Amino acid sequence: MSALTSLEPERPRRALLLDLSSEITPLHLQDWVFDRVTTLGSAQGLLKQNSYRVGIALLPDLTEAQFEPIETLLDGDEHLAWLALIQHEALEKQDFRRLIYEHFYDYFSLPLDGSLSHLKQALGHLDGMSRLRALEQETFSSVEEFQMVGGSKHFLAIFDQIRRVAGVEAPVLIRGDTGVGKEMIARAIHQRSLQAEGQFVAVNCGALPETLIHAELFGYEKGAFTGAYKRKIGRIEAAQNGTIFLDEIGDLPPQMQVYLLRFLEQKTIERLGGNQSILVNARVIAATHVNLEQAVIDATFREDLYYRLNVLSIQVPRLAERGSDIELLARYFLHKFSKEYGTHSRGLTRQALEAMLSYSWPGNVRELINRIRRALVMSENRMISAADLGLEECHSLNVVVPLEQARAHAEELAVRNCLNHSLNNVSQASKLLGVSRVTLYRMMDKYGIR
Repeated sequence: MSALTSLEPERPRRALLLDLSSEITPLHLQDWVFDRVTTLGSAQGLLKQNSYRVGIALLPDLTEAQFEPIETLLDGDEHLAWLALIQHEALEKQDFRRLIYEHFYDYFSLPLDGSLSHLKQALGHLDGMSRLRALEQETFSSVEEFQMVGGSKHFLAIFDQIRRVAGVEAPVLIRGDTGVGKEMIARAIHQRSLQAEGQFVAVNCGALPETLIHAELFGYEKGAFTGAYKRKIGRIEAAQNGTIFLDEIGDLPPQMQVYLLRFLEQKTIERLGGNQSILVNARVIAATHVNLEQAVIDATFREDLYYRLNVLSIQVPRLAERGSDIELLARYFLHKFSKEYGTHSRGLTRQALEAMLSYSWPGNVRELINRIRRALVMSENRMISAADLGLEECHSLNVVVPLEQARAHAEELAVRNCLNHSLNNVSQASKLLGVSRVTLYRMMDKYGIR
C-alpha cells in the first residue's frame, strides 16, 4: 500500500489509528495527528490513557477468530466514532460487511489516492458530532442528581428538600401520584442520611396479602404457625441501622397500623409467635398516593399514626406539572436506553415533543419511561415520532389553554431552543431572541433554566 502524505498540521486534532495490516502504512492528514498501534492490546492501552473522539481502523481480510476481539474493542467506548479503511474485495464476505455496517460510521476503500480530502472531511464531521454528544451529556449531568433528572423549579425544590431532610432522623412522608418517583426520592434521602451505610429495605404495603403482612414486616419465630419451620427476620428488622421504606402506606390494614405506631413510638418490635421486644434502629420513610387526611376522616387510617409519619413531608408534582422537565426527561431516557438497546435513534421530532407537552401523563415518569422504551424498540426511523410514542392522537387534539399559559409556554420553548442552538452561550442566545442578557437571565430564572 502506498504512503499517504499531506501538509503538517498547525493545530492538530488527535485520533487513534489501529493498523492491523501486515505492512507499515503511515497516514498523514493536515490538522490531524494519529497515534498508530498495530495490535488490539496496544489499542486498549492507549484508550485507557487517552480520550479520543475519532478512531480509524485499517483492516485486512480478517480471519474468523479476529471478529469477536475487534468487535469488543469497537464497542468498548461509546464516545469513540470509528472509520474503516479496507480492501474493497473484503466486502464480498458477509461477516466483514456486517462488521462494517454495525460498528463503523463510514468506510473508505484502499488505496485512498484521490479520497484523502473526503477522508479528512469525514474525520472532521465525526469529531464535530462527537463534541456535540459530549455537550449533550454535560447537559444531562448538570441536571441529574440523586439518579433523578429535573431542571424545573418544582423539581429543583425537591432536590433542596432532599438535602434538608436527609440529615434529620425524623420520619418522612412522601406524597404524590403513582409513577412520580417516590421510591427514588426515598433512596436519595437514605443515601445522604446518617443511615447510608445500612440497608435500604423497600416494602409495598399495598402488594402484600393482609394475612402475610404482619410476618413480612415484623418476622416470626419458629413454630409461630403451620409452615413456620425456622425463624424469619422481618423487613423492619432487616433495615437495622438503615432505612425502611413503606410504600403505599395508605393501604396498610388497620391492625398493622397499631403495630407500626408502636414501633415508631418505642423503636421496638416483636416477632410473630415471640414475646421478646427487639430494639430496631431504622429510619422510617413512607409514601402514599392517597389523601391521608381524608382517610383519617373516613376512619381508615389512624390519626395518631398519621401525625407520627408526617413529621417531614415532601410533595412530588405530577409530570404534567413539571413543564420543561418533560422534554429533558424524554431526551435523557432516550439517550440512556439507546445505548442499552443498541439503537440508532438520534432524537425526537418536533411533533413528538409537542404531543408530549400536551399529554396529561396519567402514569407520570413511569409511563414516560415505558413509552420511550417501546418507541426505541418499535421505531424504524432515526427520529422518534409521536406515533412511535403512541401519542399521535394526542398531537391531533386541539388542547385549549389560557392565553397567558400559551404565551408562557411559547416563551419558555423559544428560550430553550435558542440556548440549545447556541450551545448555552447566553450572549448568542440573547441576540437570537432579540433581548438583552439581563432580560434573558431573568427569563431563565423564571422558567427554572440553569
